[in-house]
Amino acid sequence: MKSHDSIREHLLKRREELNRRIHQITDDVRHTDGPLPSDFSEQAVERENEEVMDALGEAGRLEMSQINRTLARIDSGDYGICSACGKPIPEARLEILPHTEYCVACAEKMG
Repeated sequence: MKSHDSIREHLLKRREELNRRIHQITDDVRHTDGPLPSDFSEQAVERENEEVMDALGEAGRLEMSQINRTLARIDSGDYGICSACGKPIPEARLEILPHTEYCVACAEKMG
């Protein structure tokens, strides 16, 4: 099986970046830099921003979960093998979609 060191390195860097971003979002939403403004309209804007930040944080956590599963597959030697049919996933597909667990044919069948 081909070594996937470059994909692993890319995923580790991305996970580190996401971890920093998620911590920053958490700090921003918790207002660790100070309390909410006293003006009600500013508070409303602040709350809307928090909703957006929460959504970004959730998307980041989802991507981190995918990265962790992918790294586990690399470590176990299952990476690059379709989880459905057991055939090798082409390298070009893995480079474009490093989180994929399925070959194109099986992914298309799943819809």
